[in-house]
Amino acid sequence: MTQERKVKKPLKSGEGITQAPQGEKNSRRAFDEKAYLSSKLLKAGEDPYRQHAFNQLESDKLSSDRPIRDTRHYRCTSVRYDADLPATSLIITFHNEARSALLRTVKSVLNRTPPNLIQEIILVDDFSSDPEDCQLLTKIPKVKCLRNIRREGLIRSRVRGAEVATADILTFLDSHCEVNSEWLQPMLQRVKEDYTRVVSPIIDVISLDNFAYLAASADLRGGFDWSLHFKWEQIPIEQKMSRTDPTQSIRTPVIAGGIFVINKSWFNHLGKYDTQMDIWGGENFELSFRVWMCGGSLEIVPCSRVGHVFRKRHPYDFPEGNALTYIKNTKRTAEVWMDEYKQYYYEARPSAIGKSYGR
Repeated sequence: MTQERKVKKPLKSGEGITQAPQGEKNSRRAFDEKAYLSSKLLKAGEDPYRQHAFNQLESDKLSSDRPIRDTRHYRCTSVRYDADLPATSLIITFHNEARSALLRTVKSVLNRTPPNLIQEIILVDDFSSDPEDCQLLTKIPKVKCLRNIRREGLIRSRVRGAEVATADILTFLDSHCEVNSEWLQPMLQRVKEDYTRVVSPIIDVISLDNFAYLAASADLRGGFDWSLHFKWEQIPIEQKMSRTDPTQSIRTPVIAGGIFVINKSWFNHLGKYDTQMDIWGGENFELSFRVWMCGGSLEIVPCSRVGHVFRKRHPYDFPEGNALTYIKNTKRTAEVWMDEYKQYYYEARPSAIGKSYGR
């Protein structure tokens, strides 16, 4: 008999928020970057991949303001966007992230985004070992820190960040990203034109070994196999032939899930994320299926580019193990949203048969 899962008492939405002291809100000079980074530099002889599953030594060497190549199609530079685009709340969740990577994520947003489009940057610290990883960053204007009092995982952490967000538009980012030139405006434009659109950028690759910034193909969309593993797939030939403008958005069955923009009211209407899912995995399918089946749409916006460090393993622990957690999360998705097609999920993943997937 499967043991019933105990539901954890949620934190109050505004509980634990840290902001910059009043006198420091208008100046980045109050933030001591050198001190912030130097206390967590890799020590001599340490394995640079052990703690974060990427080369921390290379990350620590890089400037937090490093220039990156504009990887957009050249025609993107001539696209014009509405002057009255809505501001967004950016939500970045993390657990024991390398300080150099986290800071570079935040500063790339501040350096490559018009200030009027940033309502706030909400860092959700998912119970990292050192609270100061997040708290010290609140000395940077517009940055807020929301710390969990226990490990919640990406899914519940994102929901918590969304609940305290004050903007009408939410932008979710991973904590090891670098946004590119004019990355936000094209996504805000699409959501402004239709609030039921959920949009994602083309996700460029930041090498986990040397942190080189590499352009990704603009001819890909999100897909999946029946075991609910995400994969990039070529745009179907008929869709490719119909795209006469390379700046035109690409409709996609699913999004990767790490980086996307969504109207907050639409996010709430959809039921947010399934907070009975644990830690990480499967939430992108669950949200993607919700969007399409509830009358919305998913798009990849080619004139928006964001670099992301793709790791080969998770640098953190899953309380019930990586495999069991992923099975539980994807099984919830299959049982709730896939109707008669869930049989293909079980054929592809027979280990999910008989496993608990919560209530």
